[in-house]
Amino acid sequence: MRTNVTSGLVHPLCVALFWVAPPVMAQDAVSDQPLSVIDWLDNQPATQPAALVPEEPDVAKSGSVSVVTVAPLGTDVARIIGLVPAEVTGLPLTLWAGGNAASLARQIRTMPKPHLPAAQALFYTLLLAESHAPDGAGDDFQQARVDALMRMGALEPALEMLEQTGPATNARIMQRYLTATLLNDTEARACAAIADAPHLAPGYASRVFCAARSGDWKTADLLLGTARALDVIPSHEIAALERFLGPDLFEDAASLARLPAPDALMFRVYEALGQPISTKTWPRVYANADLRDVAGWKAQIEAAERLAATGALSDNRLLGIYSARRPAASGGVWDRVSAVQRFETALRSGSTDAVAKTLPIAWTRMKSAGLAVPFSTLFAPDVTQFDLPEPARSLAYRMILLSPDYEKATPPDPSQAFLADLAIGAPGPGATDAERAVAEAFRRDTGNAAAGASSEPLGQVLLQGLSDLQAGTGGDLTKFTQALSVLRALGLEDTARRAALQFLILDPA
Repeated sequence: MRTNVTSGLVHPLCVALFWVAPPVMAQDAVSDQPLSVIDWLDNQPATQPAALVPEEPDVAKSGSVSVVTVAPLGTDVARIIGLVPAEVTGLPLTLWAGGNAASLARQIRTMPKPHLPAAQALFYTLLLAESHAPDGAGDDFQQARVDALMRMGALEPALEMLEQTGPATNARIMQRYLTATLLNDTEARACAAIADAPHLAPGYASRVFCAARSGDWKTADLLLGTARALDVIPSHEIAALERFLGPDLFEDAASLARLPAPDALMFRVYEALGQPISTKTWPRVYANADLRDVAGWKAQIEAAERLAATGALSDNRLLGIYSARRPAASGGVWDRVSAVQRFETALRSGSTDAVAKTLPIAWTRMKSAGLAVPFSTLFAPDVTQFDLPEPARSLAYRMILLSPDYEKATPPDPSQAFLADLAIGAPGPGATDAERAVAEAFRRDTGNAAAGASSEPLGQVLLQGLSDLQAGTGGDLTKFTQALSVLRALGLEDTARRAALQFLILDPA
């Protein structure tokens, strides 16, 4: 492997060679002395510790007791939480400075899932950004961020946030950690943490499961018997765990009853018993479990669509699942997969007629599933290479406007110039109420909006902006204008433009 001189990294193998093969001459010259890893230390003159001279006088002037100041250790350095560094997010470490932790946690927990992909991206940035903890922050603020990621279906970052906090902090974090690892198929990590701190286990059921998973069946059976005697596990969990520990005893038994509520532990137990549970009606984060190879292709597609709709799954991963094989049926999700596959084949063929024929169908079906932005991001650069007739030409125009290259969009005719002008931040007066609301935001003085937002923590202002964007997609155009103005005032011009374009093109309401 080549050594990266610029970054100062040396391959471990090279370090090992230098260590085991010191110069022979050096060994001969100082054979009676031990070798030193850092040679220059051997040549430093020996120093004697300075005498400790007390600063206080020998005799006190009075018998009064001095004032003693007490402070917790380690509080001189503010704690930094988050996964993405400030250099990447563009947000300062003081993002939450001055805000009340309990109030911010409540604001994050009550934030509905953003409709606009640009708003979703900003919400993720706020949840993942490295920053100092707000005033009075305990674990509750961190848990609110994790809960929001889980609601959006972003399992991997939620798991990393939990590990950053430390699963052994308290029982509530351990509960979230166990859930995340169970859905990520890495529950061995949570079970190891529970074995080290059994008092933090979410309950007896988790201890039974983890003991069995580690092969300690006797302990698992003892724990289950104790839980049954103490009546600390619901009857439906007792029934499932009994079969989990002794499946041979229930070969001819009827299927287990349907779970009364989503539960990650029971989800995995039911799966192990050959009675897998559909996640379609369960919280979005459970869809991650259906991305595994053990799930059928249809279940994988449905899970990928649910996660891609919130930005929790990459566009390329979605396309890879779509392209895995040929659909063997029709209707519903199969029609969408078939339309995308035909469109992708048309692009590869280089036929303008084929692209013009397949694009409208693929666009309509992806837009109806809330996947127009991932679709546009994937295919807009290729579509713009074709001189398409209408209506495919107008669709291609909208696709480029929904992609990261939105500033390069060229309107097919002057009547559609408003969107292209908006893409460069200079929209005209607008013809509809929605267009006029957007245009007003780009005409306002950003200085006034910035002054109005400066009295509150930046993170809190952005959370309020997200709420206003959400209200705007529901019909409150005044709040939508205000939200765009604040985003622009805070330097988030790209987010403001993309949110406005998505609002006008996708009509999320």
